[in-house]
Amino acid sequence: MKLIPDPTGRFAQRPFYEPGELDMECEKVMSTFLRSLYGKVEYPVLTDDLTKLIERHVDDFDSYADLATRYGEGVEGVTEFRPGKKPIVRIHEILATDEFRENRLRTTLTHELGHVLFHAWLFDQRSAPSLFPTKPRPDDVQVCKRDTLLNAPQVDWMEWQAGHACGAFLMPGSRVKKVAQEVAARAPPPSLEPLVPDSDYGRALIITLCERFHVSRDAAQVRAHRLGLLSHINLNLTF
Repeated sequence: MKLIPDPTGRFAQRPFYEPGELDMECEKVMSTFLRSLYGKVEYPVLTDDLTKLIERHVDDFDSYADLATRYGEGVEGVTEFRPGKKPIVRIHEILATDEFRENRLRTTLTHELGHVLFHAWLFDQRSAPSLFPTKPRPDDVQVCKRDTLLNAPQVDWMEWQAGHACGAFLMPGSRVKKVAQEVAARAPPPSLEPLVPDSDYGRALIITLCERFHVSRDAAQVRAHRLGLLSHINLNLTF
């Protein structure tokens, strides 16, 4: 990681992570956590265990929060950074109460965990020491919307990094690449053409990642693209 100027003006400098750095750190965090629970590392990670992991790193966690009333429709998660203290994380209540949204709950949990682990220190550094309590600044709260949880543009660097971490926590790169090798053996990709999602190989890879890691097709597709296993992303893909 290195620090570079933050063109948004939110910070004087912001962290630049190579994707491989995020991959390694997320896999390390998840592996260490799973070994502490079970003495071994197995995927998919249980949704309850994702909750346990995020609770270890925050002061307060609310998975039944009414985020729509305060922040508007489409907000899935919120991380409130508190300089000098652990963050607070809130998840939109509908994700925990609707069994058909469990994959979205899993991506939201790991997305917010990415903010907590990779961004909380920025707010600690920005805060000047004081003997008196200070009011939270409006931009101490990261509001995460459904449309950018997985694949935010890189200019929105906090969301992009948290989205990358989301995929890396749920689908570690080393294991995804092994899955891709298995898939390629039974559905060989074309040698001279891009590895597109809408191909025998692409469809087989996405479906297998969904099954192995308990994620949505969109999450599987974004992760495969970030690891260079698909040439592009087509979030409107149906099969």
